[in-house]
Amino acid sequence: MKIFLRSTFISCLLLFVSISQLVFGGTVDWPAYRGPTGQGVSEAKNPPVDWSTEKNVVWKTKIPGRGWSSPLILDGKIVLTTGMDEAVNDMHELKVLQLDAETGDIIWEKTVLHATPEEAEDKNPKNSLASPTPAIYEGVIYAHFGHMGTVALDFQTGETLWKQKIVYTSKNGAGGSPVVVDNLLVYTTDSFEAPVITALFKDTGKIAWRTTRSHKVKNNFSFGTPLVINNHGRKEIISPGSGMVGAYRPEDGKELWLVRYPMGYSLAARPIFVDNVLYLGTGFARPSFYAIRVDRATGDLTDTHVLWKNHKSMPKTPSPNFVMGHVITLEDDGRLQCLDSKTGERRWIETLKGKFSASPVQVGNLFYCVSEEGLCYVIEIEEDGCEILNEIDMEEPSLSSPAIVDNTIYIRTNPHLWKISN
Repeated sequence: MKIFLRSTFISCLLLFVSISQLVFGGTVDWPAYRGPTGQGVSEAKNPPVDWSTEKNVVWKTKIPGRGWSSPLILDGKIVLTTGMDEAVNDMHELKVLQLDAETGDIIWEKTVLHATPEEAEDKNPKNSLASPTPAIYEGVIYAHFGHMGTVALDFQTGETLWKQKIVYTSKNGAGGSPVVVDNLLVYTTDSFEAPVITALFKDTGKIAWRTTRSHKVKNNFSFGTPLVINNHGRKEIISPGSGMVGAYRPEDGKELWLVRYPMGYSLAARPIFVDNVLYLGTGFARPSFYAIRVDRATGDLTDTHVLWKNHKSMPKTPSPNFVMGHVITLEDDGRLQCLDSKTGERRWIETLKGKFSASPVQVGNLFYCVSEEGLCYVIEIEEDGCEILNEIDMEEPSLSSPAIVDNTIYIRTNPHLWKISN
C-alpha cells in the first residue's frame, strides 16, 4: 500500500541532532534507550535493508538467560542486561554483559544483583527480568532492574561502583529505562501502591529526591521512561505515568506542570518532543494519544494545552516516531498509522503481521520495526508514499528495540544478539 507523507524531514533530523549534541555530547554511538536522541532516530549511513538468518549476518551470539533490554553500543563495545529465569540457591541472577562489536565475543559478564523468587514472579508472563535498557554516560553503565535494584558499573572493567534498591510492588515487572540528567539518574517507580518519580545521585547511588505524583488513579502502576526537554530555556524531566504526564524540575523534583488523561495505566511508551509539542500515548485500558503544547506554563494544563487527542488504534506499548512532519504510531496489534501532527487526523493506516512491543527506529526515510514473533519490517518512505521493502523472519521472538549504527543493525532475540551488516 502506498502511503502519502509530506513536510520537511531534514528539519526534524536537524532538531534531533541538536538534542543529541546537547544531551550526549554529539556521540554517534547508541548510548541509551531509543538511541542518541532518545526518540528512535538513527543517523546511520547505508543501513541494511535485506538480510535473513544467514544472509548479511556478521555474527550471532547466544546470550545467557533472557532479557528484552535494547543493546547499547559505545566505542566498539556492546552492553546488554539479562536475567536468569532459573534460580540458583533460591535466587535469580541479574547480569550485565559487554561484547566486542566486531567479533560478538563476550568481553565480560557480571552478576550484579539477585532477585528473590517473589520479586522474579512479580511480572507479566511475556516480560523478562531484564527489560529496562541501561544508560551509558561518561564511562559508567547505569543498569536498572526496576523493583529488583539499580547498579552502576565501570564501562571498561564491569566493576560495580554502587548499588541501590527501592522496594515496591511493580505489578507487571520491570519496564521503564533510566535517564541521566545533570548529576542525577532518574527513573519511574510507579508502583502498585503509589506512583513516584525517583532520582539518584549518579556518582553515589544515594537518593536525591522522590516525588509522588499529584494525580492518582485506581491503577497506579506504570513503566514510562522519562524524556529530558528544553522548555524555552527551562530544563524539564517529562515523565508519563498512570492517568497523567508530568514535568519535573531536575534540581529538586518539583512538579512544574501536568496533563491528566482518563483510563491510562501500565504505560510503557516513551514520548517524543518536536517543535515545542510533546506527543505521547496513555497506556492500557482505552489507549489514547495526545499532543501537548509546551510553553513554560505551570500547573494543571489539561484544559489549556492539549492540542488534540486521538483514540483510534493507538499503541499501548511501542513508542511513537516523527517522520516527514507527521506522527507515526505502531499499535500493539500491528496497525501502523500516520497522524497529522497539527490536527491528529489519521492520514493512512496499514496493518502489519504480528504483535508489537518493541519501539521502532527510523533512519532517514527508512523505518524499522520488529514484532514479538521476530518479524522485522523495513519500510521505505518516499515523497509520494511508502512501501514495505522487506519482511525478514528472525525465527526467534523479540520484544527488544533494535540499535542501528553506521551500516549495521543489532537485533536482540531470545536467545541471541545478531549483528546484521551490508
